[in-house]
Amino acid sequence: MVGTMAIQLPFIRASRMTRTASHLVNGPRADDEVMLDAPDARLSPALVAAARGDHGPAAGLLRATRAAAEWERRDRYVTRLAAFARSRPDWLDAWLATAPHDPDALLLGAQLAVDRAWRSPARAEALREVSPLITAAARGDHGDPVPWRLALDHARGAQAGHTYFEELWAAAVRRAPHHYGCHESALRYLAASWHGSHQECFDFADRAAQDAPADALVQALPLRAAFGYLTDGCGPELPRERLDAAADRAIALSPRLPAADPWPAPMRNLLVFVLARLERWPDAREQLRLNGPYATSFPWDQVSDDPLGHFLRVRDDILSGAAGLPGHPRSERGGRVRSRDH
Repeated sequence: MVGTMAIQLPFIRASRMTRTASHLVNGPRADDEVMLDAPDARLSPALVAAARGDHGPAAGLLRATRAAAEWERRDRYVTRLAAFARSRPDWLDAWLATAPHDPDALLLGAQLAVDRAWRSPARAEALREVSPLITAAARGDHGDPVPWRLALDHARGAQAGHTYFEELWAAAVRRAPHHYGCHESALRYLAASWHGSHQECFDFADRAAQDAPADALVQALPLRAAFGYLTDGCGPELPRERLDAAADRAIALSPRLPAADPWPAPMRNLLVFVLARLERWPDAREQLRLNGPYATSFPWDQVSDDPLGHFLRVRDDILSGAAGLPGHPRSERGGRVRSRDH
């Protein structure tokens, strides 16, 4: 029988188990306690069951997020379940076969199809072929913004024009005005459409954050714009104050989210990345403390083929107080964002 450990082991650097969250908030632990892309307590049982070929827990999880309008978690879970299905699709195939009109199965199937098409050498053509699956997912539940996030991603990859993208964007924000996934997708479309025009990306991100509640993940959208700027290497220079303001907004959000928990780990990993580039070492150390043992592939996989190793090296630099990286933060080690960023 597959137990919980069977799904957790791939995410753990070494064999020793992590300690309780109450201990983790006291500071970062040793390397052998760091977990990469660890699922949270709700997602983990669904992944374990999927590994056994049982789609029931995944169906229950996505149904619950839709019923409660937990759009941020729903988006995250769909992405993670689709990533699992890339190598283990049998459980999803069975789900779609038994419930071909289930809106959760349709959404998950559309996400998987887009993920596969995105990796195709003929990306634009492959993405156009999966467009009907996204349409079916959007029709499955008219109030769900996640299919529209997927449609925005699809439009970016298919190099859709601005008019069409704006129509999708309007439909997305009608359903959830502050959904982070849709905003991030729009930000990445702007970055791809106007390469190097980081001023426009920051303006969009700042407006979205200013309009959002204080505890909304959209508060971290300027941080995403800062990451794009720091790793892009093109376009005019931006004032350092704008980068610091983006980091400060995410720092204000971080204590509102659970400490030492997998759910906010992607945002905190991104914040640590940006703070290290800005050489704000005390702030970065505090985010490591709040983050606990949770490393995430993004953003480290955008600058290294060994995301966990890169995270650990940066963490060591931060904890040792090594602030010797030279020059403007944009010139520090890293490089351009890679085309696999999806």
